[in-house]
Amino acid sequence: MAEPKEVLREWRALVLGFLAALLVVGPPFLSSYWVGLLTQAAILAILAMSLDVLLGYTGLPSFGHAAFFGVAAYAVAVLSTAHQAGFWTCVVGGILVGTLLSATFGLVVSHVRDVYFLMITLALGMVLWGLSYRWIPVTGGDNGIAGIPRLEAHAGLPVAGPIPFYYVTLVVFAACGVLMALLVRSPFGLALRGIRENESRMKSLGFNTWLHCYLSYVLAGAFASVSGVLWAYYNGFVSPTYLDLTASSELFLMVTLGGPATLVGPALGAGAIVLLKNAISAYTARWLLILGIVYIVTILGAPQGLWNLGRRRA
Repeated sequence: MAEPKEVLREWRALVLGFLAALLVVGPPFLSSYWVGLLTQAAILAILAMSLDVLLGYTGLPSFGHAAFFGVAAYAVAVLSTAHQAGFWTCVVGGILVGTLLSATFGLVVSHVRDVYFLMITLALGMVLWGLSYRWIPVTGGDNGIAGIPRLEAHAGLPVAGPIPFYYVTLVVFAACGVLMALLVRSPFGLALRGIRENESRMKSLGFNTWLHCYLSYVLAGAFASVSGVLWAYYNGFVSPTYLDLTASSELFLMVTLGGPATLVGPALGAGAIVLLKNAISAYTARWLLILGIVYIVTILGAPQGLWNLGRRRA
């Protein structure tokens, strides 16, 4: 008779295989609306997984993680519209700006833990949000920046439309997922888990815990920047709402709903939030209330997230 953990592992593999097959084969048979939702879910899944590297694996609850997403999107918008930069210049520039910002912020926040880390990251995120409103010559203020070219045209792809963009996004999502999975399963990732569980013991073993936390913060910011670049090309418009508290709290919701320290859970949480938000808002203006109820029920029934639901029983 198979062990419960083996059965759970087999069921998870089947679920992931089924979902992967649907994501690859299904879009050509869907309307452009649903393809757009799947594209949004894939982009935000990268962002949610990047936060999971911090929250789930390192134990650092960042409430300003959307800042790197928004700054990378702004970098693409400014380079492509104001400076008429090429595709690869915009992509590399967006990722580089977001990564450098995370490297700078990391010098400040990596010295603190727990609620202090949360509050400082929240404050830094709000500073950037205010800057996006006030720096009107660059950011456009409340009006944002429009006119970002479509990715297919900017990159010179021979095909255009929602389906080609979706598959480009899917490839980037898969690549980022593999890289983050290798990261968290590496000796460095195991050290991050040790810091999450007992940082003082890791220090006594000779680990430089500050450096590990700092690198975790920078790497998470880099992956968040990738999702910001994709979002700028998908939406064609960037505004300060990408950096506000609502964006970061919604991202936090994706991770906790799906299950921290899993990578798969936050990706599924991002998909669930995107689909629920758009499906419910089409029928009622009180969709936030319903979404909150779903979240409360999930947390009460599965405190460690939906993807971890069967692990405790196993």
